[in-house]
Amino acid sequence: MRHNKKINHLGRTHSHRLAMLSNMAASLILHKRIFTTTAKAKALRKYVEPLITKSKDSASKSPEDVVHSRRIVFASLQNKYAVKELFQTVSEKIGDRPGGYTRIIKTGNRLGDNAAMCFIELVDFNEHMLKETKKTAKTRRSSRRGSKKAAETTAAPAEETIPTPAAETEVEVAAPEATEETLVAETEAVADETAEEEKDAE
Repeated sequence: MRHNKKINHLGRTHSHRLAMLSNMAASLILHKRIFTTTAKAKALRKYVEPLITKSKDSASKSPEDVVHSRRIVFASLQNKYAVKELFQTVSEKIGDRPGGYTRIIKTGNRLGDNAAMCFIELVDFNEHMLKETKKTAKTRRSSRRGSKKAAETTAAPAEETIPTPAAETEVEVAAPEATEETLVAETEAVADETAEEEKDAE
Protein backbone atom coordinates (compact mmCIF):
# COMPACT_ATOMS: atom_id res chain seq x y z
CA MET A 1 0.00 0.00 0.00
CA ARG A 2 1.19 3.52 -0.76
CA HIS A 3 -0.76 5.50 1.82
CA ASN A 4 0.36 9.13 2.30
CA LYS A 5 2.87 8.87 -0.55
CA LYS A 6 2.00 12.00 -2.50
CA ILE A 7 5.19 12.34 -4.53
CA ASN A 8 4.92 11.26 -8.16
CA HIS A 9 8.25 9.55 -8.88
CA LEU A 10 7.72 9.99 -12.63
CA GLY A 11 9.48 6.68 -13.31
CA ARG A 12 12.87 8.11 -12.32
CA THR A 13 15.33 7.79 -9.49
CA HIS A 14 15.61 10.52 -6.87
CA SER A 15 18.69 12.17 -8.39
CA HIS A 16 17.31 11.97 -11.93
CA ARG A 17 13.99 13.46 -10.83
CA LEU A 18 15.64 16.39 -9.02
CA ALA A 19 17.90 17.13 -12.01
CA MET A 20 14.94 17.06 -14.38
CA LEU A 21 12.82 19.37 -12.18
CA SER A 22 15.76 21.76 -11.78
CA ASN A 23 16.22 22.00 -15.55
CA MET A 24 12.49 22.41 -16.17
CA ALA A 25 12.22 25.15 -13.52
CA ALA A 26 15.12 27.07 -15.09
CA SER A 27 13.50 26.75 -18.53
CA LEU A 28 10.14 27.95 -17.17
CA ILE A 29 11.73 31.00 -15.53
CA LEU A 30 13.74 31.91 -18.62
CA HIS A 31 11.06 31.24 -21.27
CA LYS A 32 7.94 31.88 -19.13
CA ARG A 33 6.12 28.95 -20.81
CA ILE A 34 7.08 25.34 -21.57
CA PHE A 35 5.33 22.36 -23.16
CA THR A 36 5.45 19.07 -21.23
CA THR A 37 3.33 16.23 -19.89
CA THR A 38 0.67 16.96 -17.30
CA ALA A 39 2.32 14.74 -14.65
CA LYS A 40 5.65 16.55 -15.01
CA ALA A 41 3.91 19.94 -14.98
CA LYS A 42 2.15 19.17 -11.70
CA ALA A 43 5.42 18.00 -10.16
CA LEU A 44 7.16 21.12 -11.48
CA ARG A 45 4.52 23.39 -9.99
CA LYS A 46 5.27 22.07 -6.49
CA TYR A 47 8.99 22.52 -7.14
CA VAL A 48 9.09 26.03 -8.65
CA GLU A 49 6.44 27.96 -6.71
CA PRO A 50 8.38 27.93 -3.39
CA LEU A 51 11.40 29.28 -5.29
CA ILE A 52 9.31 32.12 -6.72
CA THR A 53 7.98 32.91 -3.24
CA LYS A 54 11.55 32.99 -1.92
CA SER A 55 12.52 35.52 -4.59
CA LYS A 56 9.42 37.65 -3.95
CA ASP A 57 9.94 37.78 -0.17
CA SER A 58 13.57 38.84 -0.54
CA ALA A 59 12.57 42.15 -2.17
CA SER A 60 11.71 43.69 1.21
CA LYS A 61 14.73 42.30 3.08
CA SER A 62 18.25 43.57 3.70
CA PRO A 63 21.04 42.93 1.12
CA GLU A 64 22.46 40.12 3.25
CA ASP A 65 19.13 38.31 3.23
CA VAL A 66 18.85 38.78 -0.53
CA VAL A 67 22.24 37.12 -1.03
CA HIS A 68 21.16 34.28 1.24
CA SER A 69 17.89 33.82 -0.71
CA ARG A 70 19.77 33.86 -4.01
CA ARG A 71 22.11 31.13 -2.79
CA ILE A 72 19.21 28.96 -1.61
CA VAL A 73 17.46 29.35 -4.98
CA PHE A 74 20.71 28.72 -6.86
CA ALA A 75 21.17 25.46 -4.94
CA SER A 76 17.90 24.28 -6.49
CA LEU A 77 18.22 25.76 -9.99
CA GLN A 78 21.99 25.50 -10.65
CA ASN A 79 21.60 28.18 -13.33
CA LYS A 80 22.83 31.73 -12.63
CA TYR A 81 20.92 33.23 -15.59
CA ALA A 82 17.64 31.78 -14.32
CA VAL A 83 18.37 33.10 -10.81
CA LYS A 84 19.08 36.57 -12.19
CA GLU A 85 15.87 36.54 -14.26
CA LEU A 86 13.88 35.29 -11.27
CA PHE A 87 15.08 37.95 -8.83
CA GLN A 88 15.06 40.89 -11.27
CA THR A 89 12.10 40.41 -13.62
CA VAL A 90 9.78 37.73 -12.29
CA SER A 91 9.76 38.79 -8.63
CA GLU A 92 8.87 42.39 -9.55
CA LYS A 93 5.97 41.40 -11.78
CA ILE A 94 4.39 38.93 -9.33
CA GLY A 95 4.92 41.06 -6.24
CA ASP A 96 1.19 41.50 -5.51
CA ARG A 97 0.13 37.92 -6.19
CA PRO A 98 -0.33 35.78 -3.05
CA GLY A 99 0.67 32.42 -4.52
CA GLY A 100 -0.55 30.54 -7.58
CA TYR A 101 2.19 31.82 -9.87
CA THR A 102 1.80 29.12 -12.53
CA ARG A 103 -1.04 27.99 -14.79
CA ILE A 104 -1.45 24.58 -16.44
CA ILE A 105 -3.32 24.52 -19.77
CA LYS A 106 -4.11 21.02 -21.03
CA THR A 107 -3.69 20.46 -24.77
CA GLY A 108 -4.83 16.87 -25.27
CA ASN A 109 -2.92 13.62 -25.65
CA ARG A 110 0.37 12.97 -27.40
CA LEU A 111 0.54 10.77 -30.48
CA GLY A 112 2.40 7.55 -29.90
CA ASP A 113 2.05 6.87 -26.17
CA ASN A 114 -1.19 8.88 -25.64
CA ALA A 115 0.33 10.82 -22.72
CA ALA A 116 -1.63 13.84 -21.47
CA MET A 117 0.17 17.01 -22.61
CA CYS A 118 -0.07 20.59 -21.41
CA PHE A 119 1.51 24.02 -21.25
CA ILE A 120 2.75 25.33 -17.92
CA GLU A 121 3.31 29.08 -17.78
CA LEU A 122 3.83 31.96 -15.40
CA VAL A 123 0.47 33.63 -14.87
CA ASP A 124 1.57 37.27 -14.96
CA PHE A 125 3.46 36.92 -18.23
CA ASN A 126 0.50 35.89 -20.40
CA GLU A 127 -0.95 39.20 -21.59
CA HIS A 128 -3.96 37.65 -23.38
CA MET A 129 -5.26 35.90 -20.26
CA LEU A 130 -4.76 39.04 -18.17
CA LYS A 131 -6.90 41.07 -20.59
CA GLU A 132 -9.66 38.46 -20.49
CA THR A 133 -9.72 38.42 -16.70
CA LYS A 134 -9.96 42.21 -16.60
CA LYS A 135 -12.94 42.16 -18.99
CA THR A 136 -14.78 39.49 -17.03
CA ALA A 137 -14.12 41.31 -13.77
CA LYS A 138 -15.99 44.36 -15.09
CA THR A 139 -19.09 42.42 -16.18
CA ARG A 140 -19.41 40.20 -13.09
CA ARG A 141 -22.18 40.96 -10.60
CA SER A 142 -21.44 41.10 -6.91
CA SER A 143 -24.54 39.40 -5.48
CA ARG A 144 -27.87 37.91 -6.46
CA ARG A 145 -29.91 40.40 -4.48
CA GLY A 146 -28.41 43.25 -6.43
CA SER A 147 -26.94 46.50 -5.28
CA LYS A 148 -27.52 50.20 -5.67
CA LYS A 149 -25.51 50.23 -8.88
CA ALA A 150 -27.63 47.44 -10.33
CA ALA A 151 -30.80 49.31 -9.34
CA GLU A 152 -29.49 52.48 -10.97
CA THR A 153 -28.61 50.64 -14.15
CA THR A 154 -32.08 49.08 -14.34
CA ALA A 155 -33.75 52.39 -13.54
CA ALA A 156 -31.76 54.31 -16.15
CA PRO A 157 -33.09 52.38 -19.17
CA ALA A 158 -36.63 52.66 -17.77
CA GLU A 159 -36.24 56.43 -17.55
CA GLU A 160 -34.98 56.50 -21.09
CA THR A 161 -37.91 54.49 -22.42
CA ILE A 162 -40.59 56.46 -20.55
CA PRO A 163 -40.20 59.81 -22.40
CA THR A 164 -40.59 58.31 -25.87
CA PRO A 165 -44.15 56.98 -25.37
CA ALA A 166 -45.07 60.24 -23.62
CA ALA A 167 -43.90 62.22 -26.62
CA GLU A 168 -45.92 59.96 -28.90
CA THR A 169 -49.05 60.42 -26.77
CA GLU A 170 -48.53 64.19 -26.77
CA VAL A 171 -48.43 64.12 -30.53
CA GLU A 172 -51.47 61.89 -30.63
CA VAL A 173 -53.35 64.15 -28.20
CA ALA A 174 -52.35 67.28 -30.11
CA ALA A 175 -53.74 65.87 -33.34
CA PRO A 176 -57.31 65.42 -32.01
CA GLU A 177 -57.25 68.96 -30.55
CA ALA A 178 -56.38 70.30 -33.97
CA THR A 179 -59.23 68.35 -35.57
CA GLU A 180 -61.71 69.62 -32.95
CA GLU A 181 -60.73 73.21 -33.72
CA THR A 182 -61.34 72.64 -37.43
CA LEU A 183 -64.70 70.98 -36.64
CA VAL A 184 -65.77 73.96 -34.53
CA ALA A 185 -64.77 76.36 -37.28
CA GLU A 186 -66.67 74.29 -39.87
CA THR A 187 -69.81 74.16 -37.71
CA GLU A 188 -69.66 77.92 -37.16
CA ALA A 189 -69.31 78.46 -40.88
CA VAL A 190 -72.29 76.17 -41.56
CA ALA A 191 -74.34 77.99 -38.91
CA ASP A 192 -73.52 81.35 -40.49
CA GLU A 193 -74.53 80.06 -43.92
CA THR A 194 -77.84 78.75 -42.61
CA ALA A 195 -78.50 82.05 -40.84
CA GLU A 196 -77.87 83.97 -44.08
CA GLU A 197 -80.14 81.62 -46.01
CA GLU A 198 -82.95 82.19 -43.51
CA LYS A 199 -82.55 85.99 -43.81
CA ASP A 200 -82.67 85.72 -47.61
CA ALA A 201 -85.77 83.57 -47.40
CA GLU A 202 -87.58 86.19 -45.28
